[in-house]
Amino acid sequence: MAELLTLREAVERFVNDGDTVALEGFTHLIPTAASHELIRQGKKDLHLVRMTPDLVYDLLIGAGCARKLTFSWGGNPGVGSLHRLRDAVEKGWPQPLEIDEHSHADLANSYVAGASGLPFAVLRAYAGSDLPKVNPNIKFIDCPFTGEQLAAVPSVRPDVTVIHAQKADRKGNVLLWGILGVQKEAALAAKRCIVTVEEIVDDLNAPMNACVLPTWALTAVCHVPGGAHPSYAHGYYERDNRFYQAWDPIARDRETFTAWIDTYIRGTKDFAEFQEKIAQAKTAEAK
Repeated sequence: MAELLTLREAVERFVNDGDTVALEGFTHLIPTAASHELIRQGKKDLHLVRMTPDLVYDLLIGAGCARKLTFSWGGNPGVGSLHRLRDAVEKGWPQPLEIDEHSHADLANSYVAGASGLPFAVLRAYAGSDLPKVNPNIKFIDCPFTGEQLAAVPSVRPDVTVIHAQKADRKGNVLLWGILGVQKEAALAAKRCIVTVEEIVDDLNAPMNACVLPTWALTAVCHVPGGAHPSYAHGYYERDNRFYQAWDPIARDRETFTAWIDTYIRGTKDFAEFQEKIAQAKTAEAK
C-alpha cells in the first residue's frame, strides 16, 4: 500500500546506492523533480533505465549518479545532443558510463515482461539491424512451434520505478491521462514505485477505462506540483520549450553545468524552492 510522503522522504527510504532505477514518462509527465532529489541526496552507482533519456538523465549522469544506462534513444528533444551523456560515454566524465542500447519496441516489451514476472521478452525485431552486434543482451531464439527466428531480450525489473502523474487520492491510488508511455508497465515491473503527482484529491473521478495505478501496486505517493517541468502535464501546464533550448549551452560546458546544478539543485532544499529560484532568475534576466 502506498504511503503519502514528501519526495525527500520517499527517495531517502526507497532508493539505495547501486539500485536499478527507472524514471519513465513519455513527452509529458517526466519525473524531473525526482531526478533533482536523487542528485540532492547524492545517490550513486545507479543503473538508470529509460526509453528516452532526455534532460532528467543528462542531469543525473553529469552529477555523477550513474554507472550504467539502459535506453532506446537519447537526446535533448527538438534541440540536439545530451552533452553530459556524451561526455560520460566518450571521455569518462565525471565517471565512465556503461551503455546498454535497445530499440523502443525492445525496451517496451522488456518492461511488459518484467511486469509479467517473466525472465525475458520475445519479439519480431532486429532484422538487418546492427544493434545485436554491439549489444550482447540481444539474442535470437527459434520458436518451438513454428521454427521462426525471434529476438529475445532480458526483462526489465527495476529496484525502483519513479513516474509523475496528475492525481492521487488519499488512499494512494493514482490517475494519469494524456500520452502514456510505459509508466504502467514500469511501475508494475518494479520492486518499489514512487509516484509524484500534481494534486492529491478526495476522489479521482476516473473515467471508464482510465489508467489508474492502484495503491497496492505503489510504494509512495508524493505531492509535487509542477514536478514534470520542463515537460508538460496534460491538463495542468504546457511544455517549457525555452528551457530545453537554454539547456544546450548549460550542459555543453562542464563548469557551467556544475555551477548550474550547485545553484539550482544542490543549492535548493526541494523542487518548490528550485521553481522559485528559476522564476527569480527569469525575472532578473527580463529587466
